[in-house]
Amino acid sequence: MKLFSKDGFLTAVKRFSVLSLSAVLVAGSAFMCFAESENPEEETAAESVYADSEDVGSEEACEYEDVFAEWDPDAPALQVLIDYVESVTDEVSPDYIPVEDRIAVFDMDGTLYGELFPTYLEYYMLAWRILEDPRIEPDAEMLALGRELRESVSTHNFAKDMPIRHAIQAARAYAGLTMTEFADFVTEILLRDVDGFEGMTYGEAFYQPMVEVIEYLQDNDFTVFVVSGSDRFICRTLLEGAIDIPYENIIGMDVAMVASGQEDTDGLDYVFKADDELIRSDRLLIKNLKMNKVSQIARDIGRQPVLSFGNSSGDVSMHMYTISNNPYRSEAFMLIANDEERDYGNTEKVEQLGEEWEADGFHVISMRDDFRTIYGDEVVKTGSFRWDEEMADSREYQADLAMAEAAQDSSAGITDVQYVLYLGTNSQTSGDAVCSPEEAKEIVKSVLIKYFGGYTLQDASGGWVDDDGTLYQEYTVVIYLSDTNEEQVHAAADELLQVFDQSSVLIQKNPTNTEFYSGK
Repeated sequence: MKLFSKDGFLTAVKRFSVLSLSAVLVAGSAFMCFAESENPEEETAAESVYADSEDVGSEEACEYEDVFAEWDPDAPALQVLIDYVESVTDEVSPDYIPVEDRIAVFDMDGTLYGELFPTYLEYYMLAWRILEDPRIEPDAEMLALGRELRESVSTHNFAKDMPIRHAIQAARAYAGLTMTEFADFVTEILLRDVDGFEGMTYGEAFYQPMVEVIEYLQDNDFTVFVVSGSDRFICRTLLEGAIDIPYENIIGMDVAMVASGQEDTDGLDYVFKADDELIRSDRLLIKNLKMNKVSQIARDIGRQPVLSFGNSSGDVSMHMYTISNNPYRSEAFMLIANDEERDYGNTEKVEQLGEEWEADGFHVISMRDDFRTIYGDEVVKTGSFRWDEEMADSREYQADLAMAEAAQDSSAGITDVQYVLYLGTNSQTSGDAVCSPEEAKEIVKSVLIKYFGGYTLQDASGGWVDDDGTLYQEYTVVIYLSDTNEEQVHAAADELLQVFDQSSVLIQKNPTNTEFYSGK
């Protein structure tokens, strides 16, 4: 019985360990299986094990066919992996690695688990939590992020800083939940049917060929770690019962954990009490991408991995750490989602990345060419999504309506809408600042005065992480406008977007009650 199947039921006991809460495991994975062999005539170790009985014993060939039943036996990256494992586990081989140093790290989303239906699992979870979950009352900041997530998924256009802003709001949205309560929430989501597919739930959406790789490595005495950019406790609940990886070997994004009675007291000044429970706080500790994966591996695993599997630029640092200056033979693999028939891949984009990653010394796995199946033969891609319908009855509009009605009922002033614009000043083309902060403010003033009778400006600092995982920071001008209309605001925004070479500007519309007071 599958743990998160529609007809099954959750039988595993949640094994959250208090001792492991502060640890942030950061094992990265890089598995790329896209390249052809440089010399098709040259027989590799993997080819030999799949050869007919004239070249190899039928028992050995059958053994590998059973182990990698979901793979194309001629997959170049699979051949590399088999040759590697056979060599490093052979005690007489110069490549032999002692058992205690056989460390393999795997990214999760896009490496072990689907991420294209129609967005990351953790994004789906947070959007539903903010926009639909009746158990919480999100504030304006959360609602703005929920709105943006909904629209970004629909248009396939995410702001560069979405990863870090998502992480901050996720910490806030789940704050106050105990370990069990959060695991129950995750499980509730995992039991739902996957958007964009028929025949599987979110809890079943693992890449079956990659699950075989983990089992193969574990059978050869490798210790496997999952190092994900997603929340550590989402990963723990998701992997429970699906893949045999201990909780302490699962690393991800982390928030601070506190005692239920601690409130604002610093941990150094608070003693955990018998009636306390461990709960999630609203403080983000780490977004586990890029260099953060390397530092977490060094800190929490304490050994340099010898195998690394991933699928994105967020895993490159982990790969380079694995294969650079390693006393043992080491390899890194990248999986590219170039299957548009069985999944929602982007062939042109990922195959270009595959070429770049091969140049870095990584082995590319092609989802299209190397996987006999992805999720299982019974799973069918539908080509359509229910996302807009599922997130359509959004309570933020109800909240806005309530605010507007309250403003209309008030006798203190008139109903108004305050527009707040967040304008970045780094060019989207070059990534560099268009001008100095002082010059930026003067330019903004010169534009605003043409459209409005008044305005307020505030200095701010913004940041985002792009698709490659690069962190950008920029000077941001926050613009407050009242007693105007959307047409005027958009006209001014169009001019500012052109001047500062921006792809978009965030505009918040806040129903408010305005009074122009002239004194007694």
